[in-house]
Amino acid sequence: MTKSTATLTPAYRDLHRLMSLMTGDEKHGPAATSTLDALWVLYDRVLRVTPETVDAPDRDRFLLSKGHGPMAYYAVLAAHGFFGEELLAGFGSYDSPLGHHPDRLLVPGAEIGSGSLGHGLPLAVGTALGLRAQGLTGPRVWVLTGDAELDEGSNHEAIAYAGPAGLDQLHTVVIDNASASYGRPGGIADRFATAGWSVASVDGRDHEALYGAFTAPHPGQPRAVVARVAAKA
Repeated sequence: MTKSTATLTPAYRDLHRLMSLMTGDEKHGPAATSTLDALWVLYDRVLRVTPETVDAPDRDRFLLSKGHGPMAYYAVLAAHGFFGEELLAGFGSYDSPLGHHPDRLLVPGAEIGSGSLGHGLPLAVGTALGLRAQGLTGPRVWVLTGDAELDEGSNHEAIAYAGPAGLDQLHTVVIDNASASYGRPGGIADRFATAGWSVASVDGRDHEALYGAFTAPHPGQPRAVVARVAAKA
């Protein structure tokens, strides 16, 4: 029987082994690997959520908007004990809870069902507003999107709203693997900054740079971190 990762200390070096267990047909290879480092740093050093606190009101919320190609997400969740690694081998099969798009009702630790692009950031805005309305100022809301996903109109509206609303509990990580069809004057970072966000742009494979950008103070402003990765990643 495969030993559950819940009993092990998570280590970054183990992620590639965990991903190799998922032999199902992955339709989005670059998406499956480009998010790996950002997800690892978030779950290992930043997010205040564990398998024991997934339902706690004061937990941090992480929303995977870039839900196509979720292999890295599953590997990181397994490494941190949200479910046993024995589930990884069934990835993409008919009777596996680990589908090609995560399902929040099937995947332990998943906050939303995702894969239909453009939903995650608006949901994160709503989550931050809901926490504010309840007086829960401690939990942070994180959402991971892709650069091409920002072409969706729903994301335009979410970005334009969150800055003036001062949603400083909201954090967006944009994986920029140069897959967007349309360029933007000034680039992705300027787009968020113009809308009143606190912004950083870093190497998406550099763990210390990611950690520094994720944890920098940004009072009164939502935070956007653009994580640049090679287009082939």
